[in-house]
Amino acid sequence: MQRHAALHPLGIVPGAEEAARASGKDRRTPRRQRTGAMTLVCPRATATPMPAPILPLTEAAAHLPARGPLIGLDLGTKTIGVAASDPDRKLAAGVVTIARKNFTADAQALLALAAERQAAGYVLGLPINMDGSEGPRAQSTRAFARIFSRLTELPIALWDERLSTAAVERSLIEADMSRKRRAEVIDQHAAAFILQGALDRLANLKP
Repeated sequence: MQRHAALHPLGIVPGAEEAARASGKDRRTPRRQRTGAMTLVCPRATATPMPAPILPLTEAAAHLPARGPLIGLDLGTKTIGVAASDPDRKLAAGVVTIARKNFTADAQALLALAAERQAAGYVLGLPINMDGSEGPRAQSTRAFARIFSRLTELPIALWDERLSTAAVERSLIEADMSRKRRAEVIDQHAAAFILQGALDRLANLKP
């Protein structure tokens, strides 16, 4: 997870060209985007008739089917850590770290990953302050979710990500991982930490 200066919500709103693409007016063919060791065929993002619901995890649970993988996201200012669960939602694992470029490119990469894994929804880490308040980073995350929800029908569940990066950093250090390697994987590991916490909470919600 990137812990740099907070990104203002307007910083992730598409410009005129990106807005045209997001609205479906850009009809150019899909292009390939490289994310780490993976090459994704990124579909052109087009607005859905109804935005996907954006809800706290406990409320989003009612919008999720009984089975199907979930995609966990750790949204940073420079990267997006991505994790995924198994179809039964027992275990989360890091998938890839996406280097952020612009909203349209980022969204296309996420949509491609969700389609590839036949995901049932997203779990987006919400960076709440330790006192429970929401600062600029949380506002930026909510702004990203609002725009992204126009491009997908999959529910977006918000889950408290406090201490996720610190916990992951400690575990990687204990595993004797080099500083360079930690920097390469910490975001996707943080996404897995966030997603696993959400999976455990969802399991506790079942009757």
